[in-house]
This record gives sequence, C-alpha cells and structure tokens, in this order.
Amino acid sequence: MSAPGEAVSRPLLQIPLSQGSNLTLGEGISGPRLYSWLGQCHGFWHNGALILASLLFVLYLAYQSRKSFLKLSHGRSYIMMAYYGCLWLVSLLNLVWCFLQAWECTPDKELPWNVLSLFTTSGMLFLEVSLLAFLLQGNYASGLEGLTRTFVVSGILVGLDILLKAIYLFGFGIPLFVDNNDHTHPMKWNLWSVHRLVLTAVYGFILFMYHSKWRERLPARPAFYKYTAVMFLMNVLALFACALTGNGAGFGFWIYGATIVCYHAFYLPLLYVTFLADFFQEEDLHLENVYYSEMKDAGFFDADWE
Repeated sequence: MSAPGEAVSRPLLQIPLSQGSNLTLGEGISGPRLYSWLGQCHGFWHNGALILASLLFVLYLAYQSRKSFLKLSHGRSYIMMAYYGCLWLVSLLNLVWCFLQAWECTPDKELPWNVLSLFTTSGMLFLEVSLLAFLLQGNYASGLEGLTRTFVVSGILVGLDILLKAIYLFGFGIPLFVDNNDHTHPMKWNLWSVHRLVLTAVYGFILFMYHSKWRERLPARPAFYKYTAVMFLMNVLALFACALTGNGAGFGFWIYGATIVCYHAFYLPLLYVTFLADFFQEEDLHLENVYYSEMKDAGFFDADWE
C-alpha cells in the first residue's frame, strides 16, 4: 500500500516543468519591468519627460539632416559645419544620458553614471561656450582661422572644467552627478554654486552690454538677446537652488532637479533655434533672391511693368 502512495507523491512534488514555468513567468513580464525601469530613481514623469524631449529633438535633426547637409555644403561655412556636427554628437550623447537615468540610483553603476554625465554636460558646455564665442566675433563668421580660434578657446575652458570635476570625482570621491538625498556633500554644492555663479556673471555681463554704450560690439540679433536672457534666468534659478541645497533645504533640491530637467530637455533645441535655424532660413532667403535676380535678368517680369 505504501509503494503506490510514494509513487504518486514523487511526481506531484518534483516536477521540473513547474520550476521552469515559474522562472519563465518571473522573467518574461517585460511590461512591469519597463515601467519599473522608467520609474526608477526620479520617477516616471521625470525620466519620461527627459527621454521624450531628447528623442523628439534627435528625430527632428534626422528628419532635417538631408536638407541641412545640402545647405551646409552650399554655404561652405566651416564654423556652421563644425557646430552642426558637434550638435549631432552631443544630442546623441544626451539621448543616451536620458535613457540611462536608472544608473544614477544603481550602486554598481555609480562610476559609469558619473563618467557619462561628465562627458555629456561637458559637451553641452562646449556648445554653450562656443556659441558665445561664435556670435561675439561677428554674425556667422566663417573661415578656418575663426573656427580654430573659437574651438581652441572653448576647448581650453571646457578642458579646465573637466579637470576640476575629475579631481572632485576621482580625487575626493565626491559623486557630483548623483543627485539624491543620500549624497548631500557640502563640497559638491559649493562647486556647483561657483559653476553657476560664473555662468550667471557671464550672461549678466552680456545683458549689461546690451543696455550700455558697448551695445554696438554685440551682434544685432534679437534671437541672441532672448537666448542670453533665458540662460541668465535659468542660471540664476540654478544658483539659488544650489545655495539652498548646500544649506540643507529640501525645496532647493527640488528646484535644482527641475533646472536639470529643463537644461537637458530644452537647451539643445533652444540652441538650434537661436543659432542654426536662422542660418538655414537665411540660406533659403539667399537662394530665393538669387533665383529672383536670375528670372528678372531673363525678362520674366517685364510684362508686369507694361
């Protein structure tokens, strides 16, 4: 009697298929894991806004790429070609940074996250500094000499910035780009406060020049003035947030997080609208004027005067 009972109990308790099915159910649910990945660290709306904004901008650049390449090849502006290439590189790097937000709250990924953030923010800072240098030396100045001078100055400044941040990261062991309540280092917020103070002073000085006797030395472009005003206000807000967070105010940490989202989501489109979009539009107007002159010389509009 005991033998049949044992024979029945064995297959009921030890079924290899049941273990495999449990593993399959645990690992095959991609929907909840995707939502957990998007919602990890800062939350779904934070990560979703960054990913959506950066992805839409890269798709827009891809959609306009053929037309942009044609206009750049006809325009033959070395500065615009180099700047457009840098914009593409930094946009892709920023897209990767937005997709990998979960690394920030993963202990094993803290070092890769800091390195990725260092190069992403440095690339955006390079565009920011070089844009000021490009426009301050003239309206879309071209030539290898102007390109070399601008890129050398911007590269030196950004290189010094990278060196300083690398010393904080690898020398002092301060995770500059891990923004959560567990990493409230006073030295970190002091560095960010100085960083924002310098940028605020630069943009504030340019705004002051617009309302002074040195206004003629600046490009007479309303878009450049609006760009400077927007960046000045954003850096003032970020400076205020860094000062509050360094003193232990939680509200300042929330403001700082909002400025980071706005910077990574909207700065590159703002830069494109301010600098490159006007250049492409001017090329269209130039071609239209050329076509009009050719048609006028050919006598297409003589009937209008009769």
